[in-house]
Amino acid sequence: MKSTSLMLIFLLSVSLLPTAFPAVAPPGVTSALTVLKSTLRGRWNTTGDNACTWQGVVCNPAGDVIELHLPGVGFMGPIPSNVFPNLTSLNFLSLRFNSITGPLPNDLSSLTQLKFLYLQHNRISGNISDVLFKFPKLLRLDLSGNRLSGGIPIGFNNLTTLVALFMQNNQLTGAIPDLKLDNLKEFNVSYNLLTGTVPEQLCSAFPSSAFAGNSLTVCPYKPSSSGGSGDNNGGSRKKLSAGAIAGIIIGCVLLLLALLLLLFFCCCRKNKKDDQPAATRSVEAAAAVPATAAAAETAKTSDVETGRASNGQSSATVPVVAKSKAGGSGIDKTLVFFGNAPRTFDLDDLLKASAEVLGKGIYGTTYKAALENGVAVAVKRLRDVTATDKEFKDKMEEIGRMEHENLVALRAYHCSPNEKLLVFDYLPMGSLSALLHGNKGSGRTPLNWETRSTIALGAARGISYIHSQNPTSSHGNIKSSNVLLSNSYEARVSDFGLSQLANPGVSANRVAGYRAPEVTDPRRVSQKADVYSFGVFLLELLTGKAPTHALLNEEGVDLPRWVQSVVREEWAAEVFDLELLRYQNVEEDMVQLLQLAIDCCAQYPDSRPSITEVTSRIEQICRSSTRAGQDPLSEIASDADNSPRPS
Repeated sequence: MKSTSLMLIFLLSVSLLPTAFPAVAPPGVTSALTVLKSTLRGRWNTTGDNACTWQGVVCNPAGDVIELHLPGVGFMGPIPSNVFPNLTSLNFLSLRFNSITGPLPNDLSSLTQLKFLYLQHNRISGNISDVLFKFPKLLRLDLSGNRLSGGIPIGFNNLTTLVALFMQNNQLTGAIPDLKLDNLKEFNVSYNLLTGTVPEQLCSAFPSSAFAGNSLTVCPYKPSSSGGSGDNNGGSRKKLSAGAIAGIIIGCVLLLLALLLLLFFCCCRKNKKDDQPAATRSVEAAAAVPATAAAAETAKTSDVETGRASNGQSSATVPVVAKSKAGGSGIDKTLVFFGNAPRTFDLDDLLKASAEVLGKGIYGTTYKAALENGVAVAVKRLRDVTATDKEFKDKMEEIGRMEHENLVALRAYHCSPNEKLLVFDYLPMGSLSALLHGNKGSGRTPLNWETRSTIALGAARGISYIHSQNPTSSHGNIKSSNVLLSNSYEARVSDFGLSQLANPGVSANRVAGYRAPEVTDPRRVSQKADVYSFGVFLLELLTGKAPTHALLNEEGVDLPRWVQSVVREEWAAEVFDLELLRYQNVEEDMVQLLQLAIDCCAQYPDSRPSITEVTSRIEQICRSSTRAGQDPLSEIASDADNSPRPS
């Protein structure tokens, strides 16, 4: 541990030394990058006359720009022409997490040395440009999280060196072409509008999650499991012995008796259930397969009553009520939907869905429910709800109106005297808690600095949106298991507002390690108490330690106190997760985020920053991660081979 501290001190000291002989960019390069900045504006730090010293610019000794790392600098609008012909040595280009729009300039094709192109999470629209197929050395291409439409071009087959291709979360249509990319190791087209059958080569090489969220037929190529007829085996034609025949007859008789007994048992159980009240059967059904699942977009619209705004509200906030087809029972089987997408299923349809337990929390059990059409959602079956039905419905209306890219949206709810059910988007990546603490074996994928800082920023933005609704709005239960992740590791905050509905005795049993010291009633958590919980969340993200596992001595020191004692008595590097110590160019940013977490965990509420200030400081930290001339993720690239280099 001491050697690690000394190493980090040495690296920080070396990083402060001025570069003796920095490369000097030729006038054409400086002029081209100046055009890029003046056109796209943003917050790109270009201090000085030498472009090789600008933020995110990496030059070779001759002054040629070989890497350009400009993620999240606020670029807006289309990329200008007459920039890239002056950057022909460029092999790494990252413009992700901006607001760039299309189309891409044709002279982008002049980057014949380009190996890594990251354009994810912009606003690029229209068809996929043919200019992307003119990079003979391209290894990784990320177009995810844009607004691309049209089909997937067969021109991708020109990129024979391509190792990774990401196009998820767009609006692509049509069928997936037969891509012949022998080197492709990573591929994702999930959550588009694609149809048809996945080509066999892709289907066999990549998991079904790479094609989720489309209307695709995945992997229909597996051969039948039925055995051969035996006609080619001469031994199969031999006559059976008398003993074998007798054994077969006895076995068949015993099997028939077993089936009759099973049928009799099932009939008895059915008659017993039929004698129970209908309301009881509904509760049992919900417990066996928790009701609710995502909206099926292909059923008949006659089953849906669509609410329309009559008071000037946005149509996205007007609930859509789908009634049960079994309307004669007199039981309320309605689902109240939010959003303007077509909703054509009801509680009975959802009871038929297969269910899988995702987790059990203090407010109830969460399931993954898969409908017959392949759509999956998360369903939370609440327990110990003390609010009245009116209070519950009012709260659901409030939560349902919250729409933000960093929140897990409430899609529908069901409220009856015996059941309270919530339907959310299903996120297959699961929670940050599972990712941080679930797998500590040799097969674990390390969480790098950029991923963690991006998760912190997304979670902060989601909570900031909740706090912006009114001065008393709060989450009430911030912790790592309530921060879910999208396929691209973007944070989605869940379970906001539910603490106000639960039994106070049950709520008091939530993980104490996150709770602010002033909180006495878990149903009434202030915004500053949320900030404290978020501070503990940041400490967990940086240290890799869960608050419940941070009791490092018999006196039960909690995570904030342990971090503060280590920082005060030793050196900040001692608290960081070992997986973060490999990123030696972002130590300053890690320390800044650590200090922010400590500020959030101040003992007195008035000493804590607001979540708006927290978000702003994390944004500054994320932007400064490029000041050393590269993205944090690029540290994990191997210089010895052609392994893909992260954006």
